[in-house]
Amino acid sequence: LLGVGTMGSFMHQQCYMGVTVGRYANRIANGLFEVNGEAFQVSTNQAGNCLHGGEEGFDKRRWNIESQSEQQVTFSLLSEDGDQGFPGNLEAHVTYTLTDDNQVSIAYFAKADKATPVNLTNHAYFNLLGAEADLDCRSHRLTIAADQYLPTNEVGIPLGTLQDVKGTGFDFRNEKPVSEHFLQDEQQIAAKGYDHSYLFDAHRDVSKPVARVVSPDGKVHMSVVTNKPAMQLYTGNWLAGAPNRRGGEYQDYAGLALETQFLPDSPNHAEWGQPSCILEPEQAYRFSTTFHFAF
Repeated sequence: LLGVGTMGSFMHQQCYMGVTVGRYANRIANGLFEVNGEAFQVSTNQAGNCLHGGEEGFDKRRWNIESQSEQQVTFSLLSEDGDQGFPGNLEAHVTYTLTDDNQVSIAYFAKADKATPVNLTNHAYFNLLGAEADLDCRSHRLTIAADQYLPTNEVGIPLGTLQDVKGTGFDFRNEKPVSEHFLQDEQQIAAKGYDHSYLFDAHRDVSKPVARVVSPDGKVHMSVVTNKPAMQLYTGNWLAGAPNRRGGEYQDYAGLALETQFLPDSPNHAEWGQPSCILEPEQAYRFSTTFHFAF
C-alpha cells in the first residue's frame, strides 16, 4: 500500500491515500442533485464539481474507534444534517477485518434520518511489488469482469451513456498488463490514464472476484470481491509530488486504486439501472469489499 510516514504528510497529500471516502465517493456534477423533488447544492471542490464528498469529506474527519480486537476494528462517524450540503443525519460504520487466510475485508453500514445519497469506498493505492518499488502500476497485470465502462469528460463527469469495453483499451475481461493499451484512446488521454468506472453484471455471483491484479514477477496475486454495483479503476495519474514514507515523493502511476462504489454522478442518472444510491430512512446501507491476497 502506498502511504505516508507522518500525520503532517497525510494532511499535505491530496490523493485520498488510503482513506474512507464519503458521503459520496467519486463525482457529482456541479454538486447538484434532487432527492424526492427537492434540490440540493453540495460542496464543490474539483473543477466546479463535488469530488469524494466535498471540501470536508469523510477523509478529512477523525473517526471514532467503536470496537477493536487483534484482527478487527470498527470505526464510526456521525455526519450531521447539512454536512457539506447533504441532507439528513448519517451514522456510518466501517469495519476492517484481517482474516487468517490473507483477506482484508471492509464492511460498510450506514443509516440516515432523511433520504440522502450515500456511496462509501476505500481509496487504497496498491503496488504489489511494494510501495517504493521502481516499477509502477502499469507493469501489473489486471483483470476486470465487466462488459461496460462509463466514458467521462475532461474533468471526470460522465457523458451519460455506458459503453461496451469490447474493441477498446478499457477491455480487461482477459488478463493483460495495464500498460498494454495505456493512453491509446481519447478517453485515457483526457484523464492522463485510467480514471473510469466499470459496471458489473447486476445478476452476477457476488461471491466471485470482480477484479484480479498480479504483480509483474507473478509472486503476488490480489482479487477483489464486492457486492457494490461498480468499480473505479484509477491508475494514480496525478500522484506526482505526494509524500511517501521515506520523506521523498511518489511519482505518477506509483500505485493503482480499485474503488468499489456506485457509478459517478448516480444521483442524476436513474436511467443507468443500477441499485439506487439514495438511502431512505427505513433502509440500511450494507456493502462489503474484500481484498484477497495469494503468495
